[in-house]
Amino acid sequence: MPVSPRLLIADDEPALADNLVAELAALWPEAMLLPAVHDGQSVLDVIDDAAQRQGPDVVFLDIRMPGLSGIDVARELSDREDRPLVVFVTAYDQFALDAFEQAAVDYVLKPVQTERLAETVKRLKDRLGARLNDNANAAANPTADPAQTLAELVERLAGLQGAAQTRATPQGGYLRFIKALVGQEVRFIPVDDVIYLEATDKYVNVVAGSGESLIRTSLRDLLTQLDPEHFWQVHRGTVVNVAHVSSAVHLSLGRLGLKIRGRTETLPVARQYAHLFRQM
Repeated sequence: MPVSPRLLIADDEPALADNLVAELAALWPEAMLLPAVHDGQSVLDVIDDAAQRQGPDVVFLDIRMPGLSGIDVARELSDREDRPLVVFVTAYDQFALDAFEQAAVDYVLKPVQTERLAETVKRLKDRLGARLNDNANAAANPTADPAQTLAELVERLAGLQGAAQTRATPQGGYLRFIKALVGQEVRFIPVDDVIYLEATDKYVNVVAGSGESLIRTSLRDLLTQLDPEHFWQVHRGTVVNVAHVSSAVHLSLGRLGLKIRGRTETLPVARQYAHLFRQM
């Protein structure tokens, strides 16, 4: 394994990228963390610019990014002889995990949990050490071709992503703002500023960085208009924007809770949604 392996994080959500950088710095202090990028083309630019020098040894790829997606980038890398190891970062739930489990590369789910990321770091160290000894095949699967395995995974994920987008995307796209009547004025709340949503009788309480507002709609109807990559239902009456989640923690009686970045409350996770976090 390189003395100081070089890691590159690509995520179009700067807050999530910064959180992953901080977690990796703590779990893998000897690693060199390159400046994070926020789109797929920038990943290829970094790798191509470093072609005559030492490029990244590992790339953490968000699946959904503007322009070239993480899947597009991985497809391009699978054809390269001197390619970095790829770890997919995704908000997909159990529906997609079988595809990852069959592949030689690893994955982490959003929001990233330290225990799961530690397993990824261990696996990467093993793979990098084997690669240094010209034994990368044995590190993953003695009979597998790593390039073929990555290419097959990329196509499997592309199919899953296309199916999910066909099912979920409403006509006209997802909401960019939530309109809330406050007194005599209509307030436009950017969805990126929304931290979580709570059902309250016939209303939804919108908790945002700018404050709280009540809107007259059902949580179910509002949820269909929000991007499922970023807004997760974690309880019958609660939907959270995962960009604002700092960690998942264990509560009493085996239940899970979500810590919110910059706030004191802990949001409970209902049992039927716990698998989203226990797989990490």
